[in-house]
Amino acid sequence: MDVFSPNSARSERGGGYRDYGPLVLEHYENPRNVGEVENPDAVAWVQSSVHGDRLKLTLRIAGGVIAEARFKAFGCGAAIASSSMATVMLTGRSLEEAGCLTREDVSRALGGLPESKIHCSVLAVEAVRRALEDYDRRRNAATAVPTAGA
Repeated sequence: MDVFSPNSARSERGGGYRDYGPLVLEHYENPRNVGEVENPDAVAWVQSSVHGDRLKLTLRIAGGVIAEARFKAFGCGAAIASSSMATVMLTGRSLEEAGCLTREDVSRALGGLPESKIHCSVLAVEAVRRALEDYDRRRNAATAVPTAGA
């Protein structure tokens, strides 16, 4: 598996994971869209300065729609589950729809997260925002007209 977590699902389940619903555990134990998009149109790296969770999100965009979204994460089960769910929610959405994704959307789609883990859904949404910014930068750079003498 290409998801990195310092703890296994089994040991976390026996500890603080009893507050997680079945969908959070399902996306943690069997994350969707793990890895990197080959030749991505957008890339984002985000990290929580408080908790140390890290996320890399890559996107393939075609015709203004996210055709493929993949992630690599290092963090707790909620960070991995939130990243997994975010990629599921992004695939097939327009760029405008993707830009409207909120932490509440991700948390709700997972059946809720404990208050102490909401930062994990924020990380996923921040990665989406930065990936969309990266896509805009790349697109603008590709269409920029060179100035005289440059």
